[in-house]
Amino acid sequence: MTEAVSAGPERVARVVLVDDHRMFRTGVRAEIGRTEITGIDVVGEADDVESAVQVVAETRPDVVLLDVHLPGGGGVEVLRRSAPLMGDAGVKFLALSVSDAAEDVIGVIRGGARGYVTKTITGTDLVNAVFRIADGDAVFSPRLAGFVLDAFAATDTPPVDEDLDRLTQREREVLRLIARGYAYKEIAKQLFISVKTVESHVSAVLRKLQLSNRHELTRWATARRLV
Repeated sequence: MTEAVSAGPERVARVVLVDDHRMFRTGVRAEIGRTEITGIDVVGEADDVESAVQVVAETRPDVVLLDVHLPGGGGVEVLRRSAPLMGDAGVKFLALSVSDAAEDVIGVIRGGARGYVTKTITGTDLVNAVFRIADGDAVFSPRLAGFVLDAFAATDTPPVDEDLDRLTQREREVLRLIARGYAYKEIAKQLFISVKTVESHVSAVLRKLQLSNRHELTRWATARRLV
Protein backbone atom coordinates (compact mmCIF):
# COMPACT_ATOMS: atom_id res chain seq x y z
CA MET A 1 0.00 0.00 0.00
CA THR A 2 1.32 3.44 -0.83
CA GLU A 3 1.34 6.53 1.35
CA ALA A 4 -1.46 7.05 3.82
CA VAL A 5 -4.36 9.26 2.93
CA SER A 6 -5.50 11.43 5.80
CA ALA A 7 -9.23 11.56 6.19
CA GLY A 8 -9.14 14.88 7.98
CA PRO A 9 -11.48 15.80 10.84
CA GLU A 10 -14.20 17.11 8.54
CA ARG A 11 -14.08 14.37 5.91
CA VAL A 12 -16.38 11.36 5.89
CA ALA A 13 -16.50 8.43 3.46
CA ARG A 14 -19.86 6.68 3.34
CA VAL A 15 -19.34 2.94 2.92
CA VAL A 16 -21.50 -0.14 2.29
CA LEU A 17 -20.18 -3.58 3.31
CA VAL A 18 -21.16 -6.47 1.04
CA ASP A 19 -20.13 -9.91 2.29
CA ASP A 20 -22.13 -13.06 2.97
CA HIS A 21 -20.47 -13.64 6.35
CA ARG A 22 -21.97 -11.54 9.15
CA MET A 23 -18.98 -12.15 11.43
CA PHE A 24 -16.62 -10.80 8.80
CA ARG A 25 -18.72 -7.66 8.32
CA THR A 26 -18.72 -7.18 12.09
CA GLY A 27 -14.96 -7.64 12.12
CA VAL A 28 -14.46 -5.03 9.40
CA ARG A 29 -16.58 -2.53 11.33
CA ALA A 30 -14.50 -3.16 14.46
CA GLU A 31 -11.17 -3.04 12.63
CA ILE A 32 -11.75 0.24 10.82
CA GLY A 33 -13.07 1.68 14.06
CA ARG A 34 -9.72 0.97 15.75
CA THR A 35 -7.58 2.75 13.18
CA GLU A 36 -6.02 6.14 13.79
CA ILE A 37 -7.74 7.45 10.68
CA THR A 38 -11.34 8.47 11.28
CA GLY A 39 -14.15 9.35 8.94
CA ILE A 40 -15.63 6.02 7.79
CA ASP A 41 -19.41 5.89 8.08
CA VAL A 42 -20.82 2.43 7.37
CA VAL A 43 -24.27 3.28 5.99
CA GLY A 44 -25.39 -0.21 5.01
CA GLU A 45 -24.63 -3.92 4.78
CA ALA A 46 -25.69 -6.75 2.49
CA ASP A 47 -25.09 -10.49 2.30
CA ASP A 48 -26.20 -11.41 -1.22
CA VAL A 49 -26.61 -9.91 -4.68
CA GLU A 50 -30.24 -8.83 -4.28
CA SER A 51 -29.75 -7.07 -0.96
CA ALA A 52 -26.49 -5.50 -2.18
CA VAL A 53 -28.09 -3.98 -5.25
CA GLN A 54 -30.94 -2.65 -3.14
CA VAL A 55 -28.85 -1.10 -0.35
CA VAL A 56 -26.38 0.48 -2.80
CA ALA A 57 -29.26 2.05 -4.74
CA GLU A 58 -30.91 3.32 -1.56
CA THR A 59 -27.83 4.73 0.21
CA ARG A 60 -25.67 5.85 -2.76
CA PRO A 61 -22.42 5.40 -0.77
CA ASP A 62 -19.03 6.76 -1.75
CA VAL A 63 -17.47 3.29 -1.71
CA VAL A 64 -18.80 -0.27 -1.67
CA LEU A 65 -16.54 -2.92 -0.13
CA LEU A 66 -17.56 -5.88 -2.26
CA ASP A 67 -16.85 -9.57 -1.76
CA VAL A 68 -16.28 -11.51 -4.99
CA HIS A 69 -18.26 -14.62 -4.04
CA LEU A 70 -21.87 -13.96 -3.04
CA PRO A 71 -25.13 -15.89 -3.21
CA GLY A 72 -27.16 -14.88 -6.24
CA GLY A 73 -24.43 -14.36 -8.84
CA GLY A 74 -21.34 -12.96 -7.13
CA GLY A 75 -19.71 -9.56 -7.04
CA VAL A 76 -19.65 -9.28 -10.82
CA GLU A 77 -23.46 -9.44 -10.86
CA VAL A 78 -23.67 -6.67 -8.25
CA LEU A 79 -21.41 -4.54 -10.43
CA ARG A 80 -23.45 -5.26 -13.56
CA ARG A 81 -26.73 -4.30 -11.91
CA SER A 82 -25.23 -1.25 -10.19
CA ALA A 83 -23.57 0.09 -13.35
CA PRO A 84 -25.95 3.09 -13.66
CA LEU A 85 -24.73 4.31 -10.25
CA MET A 86 -21.05 4.30 -11.20
CA GLY A 87 -19.01 7.05 -12.78
CA ASP A 88 -16.60 9.78 -11.79
CA ALA A 89 -19.12 11.36 -9.45
CA GLY A 90 -20.95 8.16 -8.53
CA VAL A 91 -20.60 5.04 -6.43
CA LYS A 92 -17.19 3.37 -6.53
CA PHE A 93 -16.46 -0.29 -5.77
CA LEU A 94 -13.47 -1.84 -4.01
CA ALA A 95 -13.33 -5.64 -4.07
CA LEU A 96 -12.40 -7.15 -0.70
CA SER A 97 -11.96 -10.90 -0.98
CA VAL A 98 -10.10 -13.90 0.38
CA SER A 99 -9.40 -14.90 -3.23
CA ASP A 100 -6.24 -13.76 -4.99
CA ALA A 101 -7.05 -15.65 -8.19
CA ALA A 102 -6.34 -13.84 -11.45
CA GLU A 103 -9.77 -14.54 -12.96
CA ASP A 104 -11.53 -13.14 -9.87
CA VAL A 105 -9.43 -9.97 -9.94
CA ILE A 106 -9.85 -9.45 -13.67
CA GLY A 107 -13.58 -10.24 -13.56
CA VAL A 108 -14.52 -7.55 -11.05
CA ILE A 109 -12.18 -4.95 -12.56
CA ARG A 110 -13.74 -5.51 -15.96
CA GLY A 111 -17.09 -5.22 -14.20
CA GLY A 112 -16.23 -1.72 -13.00
CA ALA A 113 -14.51 -2.06 -9.61
CA ARG A 114 -11.78 0.51 -8.96
CA GLY A 115 -9.54 -1.82 -6.98
CA TYR A 116 -9.05 -5.21 -5.37
CA VAL A 117 -7.56 -6.01 -1.97
CA THR A 118 -7.40 -9.29 -0.09
CA LYS A 119 -8.74 -9.92 3.40
CA THR A 120 -5.22 -10.02 4.82
CA ILE A 121 -5.16 -6.21 4.59
CA THR A 122 -4.79 -4.27 7.85
CA GLY A 123 -7.50 -1.97 9.13
CA THR A 124 -5.39 1.14 8.57
CA ASP A 125 -4.54 0.14 5.01
CA LEU A 126 -8.18 -0.65 4.32
CA VAL A 127 -9.27 2.80 5.49
CA ASN A 128 -6.56 4.36 3.33
CA ALA A 129 -7.77 2.29 0.39
CA VAL A 130 -11.36 3.44 0.89
CA PHE A 131 -10.38 7.12 0.76
CA ARG A 132 -8.13 6.58 -2.24
CA ILE A 133 -10.92 4.82 -4.11
CA ALA A 134 -13.31 7.63 -3.15
CA ASP A 135 -10.79 10.07 -4.65
CA GLY A 136 -10.77 8.15 -7.92
CA ASP A 137 -7.51 6.22 -7.51
CA ALA A 138 -7.08 2.53 -8.26
CA VAL A 139 -5.93 0.35 -5.35
CA PHE A 140 -4.58 -3.21 -5.43
CA SER A 141 -2.94 -5.56 -2.98
CA PRO A 142 0.66 -6.41 -3.91
CA ARG A 143 1.01 -8.51 -7.09
CA LEU A 144 -2.70 -8.29 -8.02
CA ALA A 145 -2.14 -5.23 -10.19
CA GLY A 146 0.01 -7.37 -12.47
CA PHE A 147 -2.98 -9.59 -13.27
CA VAL A 148 -4.93 -6.58 -14.46
CA LEU A 149 -2.08 -5.11 -16.49
CA ASP A 150 -1.44 -8.45 -18.18
CA ALA A 151 -5.13 -8.98 -18.91
CA PHE A 152 -5.73 -5.57 -20.46
CA ALA A 153 -2.44 -5.64 -22.36
CA ALA A 154 -3.33 -8.95 -24.00
CA THR A 155 -4.72 -8.70 -27.50
CA ASP A 156 -5.89 -12.29 -27.81
CA THR A 157 -8.76 -13.83 -25.93
CA PRO A 158 -7.43 -16.57 -23.64
CA PRO A 159 -8.52 -20.10 -24.54
CA VAL A 160 -11.55 -21.48 -22.76
CA ASP A 161 -10.75 -24.19 -20.21
CA GLU A 162 -13.86 -26.36 -20.32
CA ASP A 163 -12.77 -28.42 -17.32
CA LEU A 164 -12.27 -25.33 -15.17
CA ASP A 165 -15.54 -23.85 -16.36
CA ARG A 166 -17.39 -26.82 -14.85
CA LEU A 167 -16.44 -25.63 -11.38
CA THR A 168 -18.27 -22.99 -9.40
CA GLN A 169 -16.35 -20.01 -8.04
CA ARG A 170 -16.36 -21.51 -4.54
CA GLU A 171 -15.13 -24.86 -5.85
CA ARG A 172 -12.26 -23.10 -7.62
CA GLU A 173 -11.39 -21.33 -4.38
CA VAL A 174 -11.29 -24.64 -2.46
CA LEU A 175 -9.31 -26.23 -5.30
CA ARG A 176 -6.56 -23.61 -5.07
CA LEU A 177 -6.25 -23.92 -1.30
CA ILE A 178 -6.13 -27.71 -1.50
CA ALA A 179 -3.44 -27.47 -4.16
CA ARG A 180 -1.45 -25.11 -1.92
CA GLY A 181 -1.42 -27.77 0.79
CA TYR A 182 -4.04 -26.38 3.16
CA ALA A 183 -5.81 -28.84 5.48
CA TYR A 184 -9.60 -28.98 5.46
CA LYS A 185 -9.81 -27.18 8.82
CA GLU A 186 -7.53 -24.40 7.54
CA ILE A 187 -9.65 -23.99 4.41
CA ALA A 188 -12.83 -23.88 6.48
CA LYS A 189 -11.37 -21.15 8.69
CA GLN A 190 -10.09 -19.07 5.78
CA LEU A 191 -13.35 -19.26 3.80
CA PHE A 192 -15.64 -18.97 6.84
CA ILE A 193 -17.37 -22.28 6.05
CA SER A 194 -17.64 -25.62 7.84
CA VAL A 195 -15.26 -28.54 7.39
CA LYS A 196 -18.21 -30.58 6.10
CA THR A 197 -18.85 -27.96 3.42
CA VAL A 198 -15.17 -28.07 2.41
CA GLU A 199 -15.40 -31.85 2.09
CA SER A 200 -18.49 -31.49 -0.10
CA HIS A 201 -16.74 -28.99 -2.37
CA VAL A 202 -13.67 -31.25 -2.70
CA SER A 203 -15.87 -34.24 -3.57
CA ALA A 204 -17.65 -32.16 -6.22
CA VAL A 205 -14.35 -30.97 -7.71
CA LEU A 206 -12.94 -34.50 -7.87
CA ARG A 207 -16.13 -35.77 -9.50
CA LYS A 208 -16.33 -32.98 -12.08
CA LEU A 209 -12.66 -33.26 -13.02
CA GLN A 210 -12.70 -37.07 -12.88
CA LEU A 211 -9.79 -37.17 -10.43
CA SER A 212 -9.25 -39.66 -7.62
CA ASN A 213 -7.51 -37.79 -4.79
CA ARG A 214 -6.01 -34.48 -3.68
CA HIS A 215 -2.59 -35.40 -5.09
CA GLU A 216 -4.03 -35.67 -8.60
CA LEU A 217 -5.98 -32.49 -7.94
CA THR A 218 -2.78 -30.67 -6.97
CA ARG A 219 -1.02 -31.80 -10.15
CA TRP A 220 -4.03 -30.72 -12.21
CA ALA A 221 -4.10 -27.25 -10.63
CA THR A 222 -0.33 -26.82 -10.90
CA ALA A 223 -0.37 -27.73 -14.60
CA ARG A 224 -2.87 -24.90 -15.16
CA ARG A 225 -0.90 -22.45 -13.01
CA LEU A 226 -3.82 -22.02 -10.61
CA VAL A 227 -1.74 -22.41 -7.45
